[in-house]
Amino acid sequence: MIIKIENLRLRTIIGIYDWEKKNRQDLVINVTIDFDGRKAAESDSIEDTLDYKAINKKIISFVEETSFNLLERVAGGICDIVLECPAAGSASVKVEKPGALRFADSVSVTEARER
Repeated sequence: MIIKIENLRLRTIIGIYDWEKKNRQDLVINVTIDFDGRKAAESDSIEDTLDYKAINKKIISFVEETSFNLLERVAGGICDIVLECPAAGSASVKVEKPGALRFADSVSVTEARER
């Protein structure tokens, strides 16, 4: 099965320029988690599935309480958080920085990892 956290909007300090290090900027985060959900589908029990609320809380804390130079670091850190969960078989994380380039809606980085 696949769980998706879509368009999680957070603000953090991110960038390499001095002005970027002084002001929080928006990020849009999309996370796809592949896991074996057969037991949960049969039992209908929260104990048998992946706790996406707990993962989401960890992602929010990580992004909002840390400062970054690169989108790559954000995406990698979020992959680490997801794969801490034993039920997660793989994770794909897309991190977008809206308005980072003139004439573009956003710039994004995608990290994908398997257990």
